Amino acid sequence: MAAGQGPRRERAANGTAPSARPAVFVDLDRTLLRGASGPVLGRALREVGLLEGPGLPGEGLLYAAYDLLGESLATIGLVRLAALRTRGWPEAEVLRAGELAAPTLAGMVQPYAPAALAAHRAAGRQLVLATTSPEQLVRPLARLLDFDDVVATRYQVAEGRLTGGLDGELVWGLGKWRAVAAWARARGVDLRTCWAYSDAVFDAPLLGAVGNPRVVHPDPRLRLLARAVGWPEEPWDRPPGVLKLGPFELADLLRPVLRPEAFPYARFVLEGLERVPGEGPVLLAANHRSYFDVVALALVVARLGRPARFLAKQELFDAPLVGPLARALGGIPVDRRGDPAAALEPARRALEAGEIVVVTPQGTIPRGRAFYDPVLRGKTGCARLAAATGAPVVPVGLFGTEAVWPRSARLPRVTQVLDPPLVQVRVGRPLRLAAEARRDPEAATARLMAAISRLLPPEARQGREPTPEEVALATPPGRASA
Repeated sequence: MAAGQGPRRERAANGTAPSARPAVFVDLDRTLLRGASGPVLGRALREVGLLEGPGLPGEGLLYAAYDLLGESLATIGLVRLAALRTRGWPEAEVLRAGELAAPTLAGMVQPYAPAALAAHRAAGRQLVLATTSPEQLVRPLARLLDFDDVVATRYQVAEGRLTGGLDGELVWGLGKWRAVAAWARARGVDLRTCWAYSDAVFDAPLLGAVGNPRVVHPDPRLRLLARAVGWPEEPWDRPPGVLKLGPFELADLLRPVLRPEAFPYARFVLEGLERVPGEGPVLLAANHRSYFDVVALALVVARLGRPARFLAKQELFDAPLVGPLARALGGIPVDRRGDPAAALEPARRALEAGEIVVVTPQGTIPRGRAFYDPVLRGKTGCARLAAATGAPVVPVGLFGTEAVWPRSARLPRVTQVLDPPLVQVRVGRPLRLAAEARRDPEAATARLMAAISRLLPPEARQGREPTPEEVALATPPGRASA
């Protein structure tokens, strides 16, 4: 079989094309889950008393290598040895271990996998967990995650106890393809209409057999094969376009240097960061005074140590150099000329993945005299995201960034190192806006903007007539002051 072509397509027994609903075959370890399921299953087996003492020699190192580099012949050898150890185990206890492990394994699901699977469900496709792991141990997880069926290795059972052998062949490599093909043939499913997701080069036969192969967090060999034959890569651990080097996103690698000391031309005061929830979806909503706001908010996100995405106008992502870098760091472009709901969809997915999304509800920096208006006015996008996801909205007040990079300047004032201006960043208490935003997004937005305003110093909340010089500082280069 040539690489990438896959085995011969299956047809129904009567020679006609199958007509059942298409299926989506999803690998388990390092595809649906962030790592290997083996350690979790092992703990569950110990908890029910089927395993005692330490695992097999070198087991921990093999799992660590698996999480980093993917499947190998050594890890498959470990699976075969594990089957031999099951001889004499009551199947009922094995099933109980699977039930115990299921919630922990569900917590290991890749953050962007649920949205991808939900889209397949909405399209009417069947979801099938296709894994080398033992069916008796993973079927409870499949039920918990609302899969329609499981294609997996099955331990042989006689008189209610495991024999130490397999019921059929190991569902791995060509064996997985054969098991999936048999499943499809028995149900009248045409593999040409199906999807398959995997991280492992050993699943190339299955990927080549379906009409819609997808590689997820591919091992090095699968990545090369996928690029050679044109199989799309679909990350489930991060949004499309975000650069990842090994286990680290580019933003993770930059976090150690994102410190106030890296910007000696500004002094920073960061307050209230402990108010940002440590887990779950969060909308971080700030006012907008300067292009330097990006730096101030990046310092906040770096301190939080959590994956974060930020909304920015499409024009930023269209710019050479800056645009690709913004995408690689987790930026979400918003095309203000298109469908508003579609523009916010990537942000909604990030929130559903449990991440932080940074927004500036004003949309753009107020210009000219409007910059000095004490009343902050925002667009309803943030409120609509809160309504759609239930995420708390954490207000952030920024002040002083305009002294580092005024709107009239094309670059920040990096020469102010002897007398750097003060940049104040104050984080407020989380707001629960979802219910109000569903009823009245404008009112919810006004409430949010008022909360941001209360975090600003008094001079930002007092109306006054700006001088011509101040108006000029708040006006973009080449634009007339207004």
